[in-house]
Amino acid sequence: MFIDYVGLLLINMMIGYVLLAAYVYRGLDDPLNKRWVPGFAMVGVIAFVFGGHMVMTWPIIGQYNDAFGEMSVLLGIIFLGAAFAIGKGWSLTMVAVYAFFAGLAAIDLGACIISMKMTLVPNLSGAGFILSGLGGVMAAPTLLWFRNNRPFRTLAALILLAAALIWAVTVYPEYWMHMKAFAKWLPLTMRSMPTH
Repeated sequence: MFIDYVGLLLINMMIGYVLLAAYVYRGLDDPLNKRWVPGFAMVGVIAFVFGGHMVMTWPIIGQYNDAFGEMSVLLGIIFLGAAFAIGKGWSLTMVAVYAFFAGLAAIDLGACIISMKMTLVPNLSGAGFILSGLGGVMAAPTLLWFRNNRPFRTLAALILLAAALIWAVTVYPEYWMHMKAFAKWLPLTMRSMPTH
């Protein structure tokens, strides 16, 4: 049995997309813009650290490390960049441009997941990556050209919420599965100890 933390990455991503949807819908006009910094920073740290660890150590099977690890690193750096820029009062333009290209990669991975039938539910997982990527692709247009266009911002927020919903539907059952699968698991240091 291998140990992975894909569940942590998925729930973190879900939370991030809920926060980002709220920010796109309301936060862009928020006079207290810095209130968004802690939420974005928390999502960014978890995604960057654990995604980076996954990229460096490959703890899960094959190409799943690419899909979940590398995309988590990109998501993490986007959220950390946004938190830092908002905190400093800087423009989010370069973060949005970065998100655009990272979003294209997520869309590509989503298509690969569906085509290669990866995961237990490839269509759902692929759709999650595609919608997540679409959210990234829409970041630059939303910020640069359609900031004052309420219907466009609403659409962008709904796409982010749809991605969050897919990750929620994916991750919450995984927690139940992990709780059952690891019920009797012991760390290596405890395996030689008698159990009562």
